[in-house]
Amino acid sequence: MILVTGASGNVGTALLARLRSDGVAARAAYRDPRTTAQVIKAGGQAVTLDLDMPDTIGPALDGIETVFLLGATSPAQTTHELNMLAAARVAGVRVVKLSVWRADEGLSPIARLHQPVEQALVASGLPWTILRPNFYLQNFLRQPSIREAGEFSFPLITAPISFIDIGDIARVAAKVLATEGHDGCVYDLTGPKALTYTEAADEFSDVLGKPVRYVGLPDAEARAAMLRRGMPGFSVDALMGVARAYRTGGAETVTPTVADLTGRAPLGFADFVRQNRHFFD
Repeated sequence: MILVTGASGNVGTALLARLRSDGVAARAAYRDPRTTAQVIKAGGQAVTLDLDMPDTIGPALDGIETVFLLGATSPAQTTHELNMLAAARVAGVRVVKLSVWRADEGLSPIARLHQPVEQALVASGLPWTILRPNFYLQNFLRQPSIREAGEFSFPLITAPISFIDIGDIARVAAKVLATEGHDGCVYDLTGPKALTYTEAADEFSDVLGKPVRYVGLPDAEARAAMLRRGMPGFSVDALMGVARAYRTGGAETVTPTVADLTGRAPLGFADFVRQNRHFFD
């Protein structure tokens, strides 16, 4: 049995759907007991788990062989994931951790949340695998201005980024969770091509048949815009740190890992736009 933490998030939801379609037994972990009850009532496997409360972790691991470790991004994320590792060592379970791009280097504030967990996992004596995806394509779904005004805005970055679709992350995670031969491996996950934001705007324009432009905001303006949208200050500061890290390069590498592990090429940018045309057009 596989325990999927972060089950209510985008990656966790996609992963659970993939595991179900593959016929792999999985137990979803939710912080809200009401969600747990709803899933169980619908016939699913679920458990209430709060990584901030270590007493809830041990019972959630009962009967579990492998944990998919995905903590919510927050100032306490490192502590929360280390709590899971402590319980995993007691239970002797395998851990597949979802990390972020270049976490081992502490490239960004978000990477620095993951770095100590990666280090602890490697030193734990447990069987482990680490997945390090690049910037999610789904971040463009937070840009309703593409439909409303034919533009999208992010902090100013001129270097290319090898964006990846969450569905491809889920396919890789499902493969790694359900098959052998991945212990001690670190997998860097990207899409098939690195694009600048300006090139991404051209892809939008070609697929949608209307002009779409990228507006690169200075840091102060970008930060203020995200705060106006109601994003928590911690998340805003973390994303601004990612932007500064990616600004002049460091996120342009393209890896063959998705295709190597799943037998299918990762989703390209134009196909992502086509799949989500109802949102953008």
